[in-house]
Amino acid sequence: MSTQAITRGAHHIGLTVPNLDATNNFFKNTLGYEQIGEIPDYPSVFLTDGVTMITLWQAEDPTTATPFDRKNVIGLHHFALGVENHAALDSLYAQLQSTHDINIEFAPEPLGTGTVRHMMTNIPGGIRVEFISASA
Repeated sequence: MSTQAITRGAHHIGLTVPNLDATNNFFKNTLGYEQIGEIPDYPSVFLTDGVTMITLWQAEDPTTATPFDRKNVIGLHHFALGVENHAALDSLYAQLQSTHDINIEFAPEPLGTGTVRHMMTNIPGGIRVEFISASA
């Protein structure tokens, strides 16, 4: 017997970051996201690539905040964003190699034995983001 899931994909992804301006600039200037809102008093910004919304919140005190640790903290391990094709993934990789405050964990490589390729990075603030291309 098959059941249908109640949910219909991710509405948005919310991230607390140590430097709101740096992470906001990464999404807008490097990935081409559009800022669609903000709450200056919170402070937070809302961005979209036309499919997924990302909400960024400024950590209250970045100097005492617990940094992202995918192996020892329950919660987010990483999130993955799709790119159009393998050429776009390779182009993004080349761009990220010279982007300030980005750590590339590994370059584009096959994901398993199929045609999907991916790479893993840490964006400003240290959050892990995977970029995936499903087609050549």
